[in-house]
Order: sequence, then C-alpha cells, then structure tokens
Amino acid sequence: MESGRWRGLSSVLSSLSLLCVLLDLQLDGVLGATPVEIEHHLEMGRKLLAAGQLAEALSHYHSAVEGDSKNYLTYYKRAAVFLAMGKSKSALPDLSQAIQLKPDFLAARLQRGNILLKQGSTQEAREDFQAVLKRSPNHEEAHDQLSKAEELELLQEEAHEAHHRGDYITTVQVLEKVIELSPWDPESRELRAECYIRLGDPRKAIMDLTPATRLRADNRAAFLKLSQLHYSLGDHHDSLNQIRECLKLDQDDKECFAHYKQVKKLSKQLDSAEELISEQRYQEAIEKYESVMRTEPNVAFYTNKAKERICFCLVKMKSAEEALDICSSTLTDYYKMNRIFEPFHFIREGLDRAQKLLKQSRKRDYYKILGVSRSANKQEVIKAYRKLAQQWHPDNFQSEADKKEAEKKFIDIASAKEVLTDPEMRQKFDSGEDPLDPENQQGGGGGGSREWPFGFNPFEGGNFHFKFHYN
Repeated sequence: MESGRWRGLSSVLSSLSLLCVLLDLQLDGVLGATPVEIEHHLEMGRKLLAAGQLAEALSHYHSAVEGDSKNYLTYYKRAAVFLAMGKSKSALPDLSQAIQLKPDFLAARLQRGNILLKQGSTQEAREDFQAVLKRSPNHEEAHDQLSKAEELELLQEEAHEAHHRGDYITTVQVLEKVIELSPWDPESRELRAECYIRLGDPRKAIMDLTPATRLRADNRAAFLKLSQLHYSLGDHHDSLNQIRECLKLDQDDKECFAHYKQVKKLSKQLDSAEELISEQRYQEAIEKYESVMRTEPNVAFYTNKAKERICFCLVKMKSAEEALDICSSTLTDYYKMNRIFEPFHFIREGLDRAQKLLKQSRKRDYYKILGVSRSANKQEVIKAYRKLAQQWHPDNFQSEADKKEAEKKFIDIASAKEVLTDPEMRQKFDSGEDPLDPENQQGGGGGGSREWPFGFNPFEGGNFHFKFHYN
C-alpha cells in the first residue's frame, strides 16, 4: 500500500516538474527575444526610419529594447527616432541609459549635450561636451558647442540682471539671443513673456507662453496666464480653451477652476446674446448684454463690446433716443480706450461701428414717418402723404406749442413724400444714405477719408505711447 502511494506521489511530482519547465520556456518566449529577432527589429527600424515612417520604426525599436535591455546601441537608435519625431524629452532618458551602459560612447554624449543646451541646462551640457573633449581633444563640434554653452551662461546672467533692475527692454533684447541658443527652455520664454506684459504687448507674451506650455510636463501656471491674457484681450473662446488645458492637468487646481467658472459664465452669456441677435430678438439680447456688464465690469473690452451691441440692437428696434445715448457713450469710451490702450484692430473696428450706428440713430425713417412698408409703390406713398398732411397741417392747431409740433411733423411728412416718390432719392435712402442730410450734400471729395469728431483722428500724427495695465 505504501509503495503504491509513493509511486503515485512520485508521478505527481514528476508532472509538476515538467509543467514548471514548460512554463519557464513559455515565459522566456514572452519576456525575451532571440538575437535573430532583435536583429530583425533593428533592421526593420533602420529601414522604416530611412523611409520616414517614424511611428512604425519606433515600434520596432521598442521591441528591440525590450528584447535586449543591455544593448546601448538599441537605446541610442531609439533616441534617434524620438529626436526625428521632435520628442527631445523622450530621447534624453534613452541617451542617458546608453551612456550609463557605455560611458565612452561619445556620439551619445554629444547628442545629449546638444539637447541639454537647447533646453537651457548649460552646466549639464558643459559636462557632456567636456567629457567628449577629454577623450577626443580635437573634436570640432564639441568645441563649438562648449563655446555656445559658455556664451549662453553669460547671456542668461545678463538677462536676469536686467530684469532685476526693471530694464525690461534690455531683458527682451538679451533673451532674444538666449532663446536662439536654447529654444526649448521654458524659463527664458516665460521671463520674456513677463517682460512683454510689463511693456504692454500681451500678444507677444502669448506667442512665448504658448510653446512654454509644451516645454514643461505640468505647466498649469503658463496655461492660467495664457487664459488670463486672452480674456483681457476679449478672446473669451481662446481663454476658455487654455484654462481647460490647465484643469486637464489638475481638475482640483483652485486658481484655474475659479478662473474657469468666470470665463465659462461670460463666454456663455456672449454667445447667447449673439444668438439672440441672429434671431432678431433684440430686447432679449440687450438684457443678455446687460448681464455681461454685470458679470465682468472690470475689463473694458467686454463693457464696450456690450454697449456697442446694445447700441446695434436699439438701432434695429428704431429706438432712436435710447440708441443716441448708448451710441454716444460707446464712441466716447472707444476714444478713451485709444488714449490708454494700444489701438488693436478691434478698437478701430469698434470706432467705425459705433460711429456708423450713432449716425444711423439720428436718421429719419421716411417709411415709418408715412406709415408705409418699404415695398410701397408711388401711389401708396402719395395717398399716405395726403392723409397725414391733412391731419398735421399747422392750421388745424390753436396753441403755439401744438402749432410748432405740427410744423415739425408736417415738414417730416413732406420730406418723406419727396424722398419716397423720387426713384433716385429713394434708392439712396434704401442703401443707407439720407439724400436730404446736408452732410451728404457737401460732396467732400477725397474718397474714403474719415472725419473724426472735434477734428481729432486718433490714428494719425503724434508720438503716442499706449500701455496695457495689469494687476
């Protein structure tokens, strides 16, 4: 009995041993690769890289590295693909691993030094170039790059000294050279962006901060600043996009979330107001733009934009007196902005629109005066004129006040009949010109010249310096 049990146990143990051997062989096939397979991946990677098929080449180099993690060349070749794809941050660890496996690998040293130099890491870059020169004293490229690293260090120091003493123009000028040598350095771009803001040029600040967001793994500060700059310039959609990028990195970021709520609310109100205008729901649009001014009372762009669009709505609603007030206020605000802010295109356009709307609000609507439609024919116009002329003839009124009011109405009625029964005058009126307006009778000449109130043209003459002010 015991002998039988022993034979059974021995059989089980033998089967388990065989199973372990089989599992070991299978795992070895999964986790490792034969030299032939590794060589195949390297060769395919080389061919695909030469053909410009970078993603496919990278896949083969991944397999080669996984198959042999002790081969310095596989890391170096994969780094070359990362660099070809513009992914220098991904290339650095591979180059470092290749150097760790083979400290005298000069090509990897030189390549890593070049990346570190472009990232602005001068001390580390110097160490790599010096290591190359120690083994190859006559290496021309290493000599040149070491000189650039030393030059970059001096320029960085000069830029920070100028910034410290508040000389932002000099700082920008020096940083121009710094960024030429180290285009992948986020710190230099962020410093130059700060100088541009202080110098009143937020558009250039945006141009520096945009690439800076990609040069750091987590650059929430840059995304927040970008969003704030776009917001201050009235680019609320761009502002919303940038602050969302910040929240993708950390949805609990308090500063980004607070700004996001403000931008989202304002952007929604502005879009809704414009939609109401497109649907000709002008009174509702006015109420929405009034909400815009309550939501953001501190940024001049949105206040003036809201007033301008309210002006537009009132003109469309034929509310002449209200339109006159708001249009005048809008135009005055735009002139004030020109004395404080750099005259970007939106201010020039706003001035033109406000001026045009102000002029329209002062016009007489001859169709409305006679109570006829815009498609009324000559007979219908004359019939309406006769009826109203009889009703408003000054002789029908007794008091002086009533007579004066009737005279004004009678003149308007006669003017409306004159314009709408004359084909040429009616055509001019339909195209937006009042043929009885004395200003239009003067001719003026000099086609296209703009006349500014009080003889002041904010875009001509004088050495004006406009500044943005930020808290």
